[in-house]
Amino acid sequence: MIFTIQDKITHTVATIDSFGAQLISLKDADNKEYIWQRDPEIWPRCSPLLFPAVGNCRDGRTRFDGEWFEMEKHGFCKESDFSVEGQRKDSVTFRLAANAQTRNCYPYEFRLSLTYRFENGVLLMDYCVENPDSRLICYCIGTHPGFICPLAEGESFEDYQLEFEKEETTCSMPYDLQTLQFDVGKQGLVLDHTRILPLSYELFRDDAIYFDPIQSRKVSLIHKDTRLGVEVAFPDFETVAFWTPYGKNASFLCIEPWNGCAIRSDEDDDFIHRHHIQLLKPGEKKNYRMEIRIL
Repeated sequence: MIFTIQDKITHTVATIDSFGAQLISLKDADNKEYIWQRDPEIWPRCSPLLFPAVGNCRDGRTRFDGEWFEMEKHGFCKESDFSVEGQRKDSVTFRLAANAQTRNCYPYEFRLSLTYRFENGVLLMDYCVENPDSRLICYCIGTHPGFICPLAEGESFEDYQLEFEKEETTCSMPYDLQTLQFDVGKQGLVLDHTRILPLSYELFRDDAIYFDPIQSRKVSLIHKDTRLGVEVAFPDFETVAFWTPYGKNASFLCIEPWNGCAIRSDEDDDFIHRHHIQLLKPGEKKNYRMEIRIL
């Protein structure tokens, strides 16, 4: 089902599909769209929720508590229909619990909720993972919203840049398209005492740009001259990636805060050994937030 919420101050409107609990539209008061509109020829999604895996496992499978399970890239939420726990004019909450389908690839009991709500024109996305199981559970969690770029006719992708909250000195971790893993032995794109990353499609020749470590917990996708765009804050996520499909000149860029990532060359196949793995004891829960502000 499709649900719509609106900010009473700015009249910004968000539309969410209960299938995947996916944000499918974000429009300002002038009806301008900021979220990529799904195109199966380029990318059929627009803002999937990544859980309990972020990225791919080695050979599409992983071990939980010594037992092998098949795990698809980014987990099962993108193919799950969430229940709706409540809706108001400016908020809606979706929930997914362990079921026969999830247990085929993820052996734990869990409850996952995602609340979308507006606050002073900012779209807040509040994630909560709960452990109703009798044992420790492990998982990764991430977001994957695709933002339209360029925003206006006559503009190009290269007219835009990423502006980080803090001055960064770090480098991206290259993704090896042959072995389908992040290669920790190689150095990718370098940020050297800068807050600015100018965009070009060539940056994405080897798939996503993934920064770990990163100091910033906020980044803007913004036009160099007009200063229009979006700001994404991710206070509870430890890393961030950026992606657009190489070779398609697609008119969007994904900003992806992650706790976890695709399999790395320095990891074995036990899921609990993944970097940035999240752990919950029985009865515990943990909250995560992402914020989207139209600039």
